[in-house]
Amino acid sequence: MKRLSLTAWIFIAMVLGVALGLIYPNIGKSDWMGAIANVFLRLIASIVAPLIFGMLVAGIAGTGSVKAMGRIGVKAIVYFEALTTVALFLGLGAVNLARPGEGFTLKPSAGETTIAQTSPSLSSTLEHTFPSSVIDAMARGDVLQIVVFAFLFGAACATIGLKAAPVVEFCKSLSEIMFQYTKYVMYLAPLGVGAAMAHTIGANGPAVLLALGKLVLSLYAALAVFIIVVLGAVLWIARIPLRPFVRAVREPFVIAYSTASGQAALAPAIENLEKMGVPKHIVSFVLPTGYSFNLDGSTMYLSMASLFIAQASGIHMPISQQLLMMLTLMLTSKGVAGVPRAALVILAGTVHTFGLPAAGIAVLFGADALMDMGRTAVNVLGNCMATAVVARWEGVELPAD
Repeated sequence: MKRLSLTAWIFIAMVLGVALGLIYPNIGKSDWMGAIANVFLRLIASIVAPLIFGMLVAGIAGTGSVKAMGRIGVKAIVYFEALTTVALFLGLGAVNLARPGEGFTLKPSAGETTIAQTSPSLSSTLEHTFPSSVIDAMARGDVLQIVVFAFLFGAACATIGLKAAPVVEFCKSLSEIMFQYTKYVMYLAPLGVGAAMAHTIGANGPAVLLALGKLVLSLYAALAVFIIVVLGAVLWIARIPLRPFVRAVREPFVIAYSTASGQAALAPAIENLEKMGVPKHIVSFVLPTGYSFNLDGSTMYLSMASLFIAQASGIHMPISQQLLMMLTLMLTSKGVAGVPRAALVILAGTVHTFGLPAAGIAVLFGADALMDMGRTAVNVLGNCMATAVVARWEGVELPAD
């Protein structure tokens, strides 16, 4: 039993939690179950501010400048941002079309309140984006303000060079510490998931299972559309030979899906792309960079998960707020590929910023392992595609056989 992976324990805990909530709803909706789930959610929330700050400052300062990244780096970043934007809006369209959150009412956890959602003016949105105090923004968990401060702070560190080296090293260390901190928190995931599922089903009834099923199906349908339509169009436009590319990505794609780990697929992806004919210097730069900046599957999931919680909470989000949320997700989803259940950490910050109930995260986490497999596989596939596209953009002819 000790050899079971964390994902396996999460699945087991999820099944036990569902059974407890269905068979003994009074136990499931008890204060103790809610308290255990909330402890896990509080620990997740504690990760957000220091992780995002350290990660973004270290990443921005580490580049030195856009010029230092060179021609290949600029092309890669342009491609990453374009595809990430498409993935976000595809997820947004899918969740608005399927509306998986409708059909059951998500109840906030005990003592939790949600912020009333009103359509903000452009001027108030712009004013709110910039923090008067980063400490206050971190205390409130306002992710967008933290991101803005971190970008400006990181740019300042990059500008002054060596004088900022101690601060940059501190931020790198902070990021690594928070990665390890997250691993410790995730050891409690099975207990948190089991309690959360029992409490959610006990409090909300079996309808939540149908809603989660609709979300999983909607996500996989959106991922399939992204692969066939979006990546298919990129393949055709960049004139990447289909058969050699499929042979190159087949193994890393399967590894990523079966393990829900993009890191596990990195080595075979590098090896296979080089065999395909992509130059080593392009593979070694673009593919690892894509693991931080080109998480197509994860960004699609984040847009769908955020709107799912809003729909389940009965909160109407006008298109202006949805677009602002997409911008926030686009910025905060960078650089967290090394964090277990990274999307959950980013989602926690976004949910808090936009006044959605944290109880929604507990609901989603029950089915997160299944969705994580699909989005991780698409992340890897998208990064392999990005590497081949940049090679073609550099004039590399890829063999057709």
